[in-house]
Amino acid sequence: MPAKIIDGTAVARAMRADLEPQIAELKERGVTPGLTVVLVGQHPASQVYVRMKGKACEEAGLRSDTIRLAETTPESELLALIDRLNADPCVHGILVQLPLPRQISTHRVLHRILPGKDVDGFHPENVGKVAAGDPAGFRPATPYGVQQLLVRSGVETRGAHAVIVGRSNIVGRP
Repeated sequence: MPAKIIDGTAVARAMRADLEPQIAELKERGVTPGLTVVLVGQHPASQVYVRMKGKACEEAGLRSDTIRLAETTPESELLALIDRLNADPCVHGILVQLPLPRQISTHRVLHRILPGKDVDGFHPENVGKVAAGDPAGFRPATPYGVQQLLVRSGVETRGAHAVIVGRSNIVGRP
């Protein structure tokens, strides 16, 4: 198969355009879809990712809030915050930026987010849906984004062989 250059910026722009009517319809009903990102600590790469997510939300016409917590935040405080965000009807999506500091269990935090608000798709219910081929629920963004890049760029994957290096929950699985 010959190499093909994929314009990720153009694909992202097209995906945002596809969402515009849905976002406009929600706004007409008085609902501005909103994402709340929780950042614990000062991890440099995480700072960049959070800033990029906020910019993407803004470009798509979504509300984006970032809650920054100290590196020393106890797990109980983060879990209580997630409970409040889960209960808040104005928060439609929750993303806890990883990695988390050592004193906080990533497992407990990700399992605490309601599946319907888990935009990373890391809650076991969402992971199970992906594994079962169920299109409902949130899917992990990076693998989904790669799929969209390939499909929208006309790259035929049927019968192709691929190798995924890594075993992170973000990219290597499922």
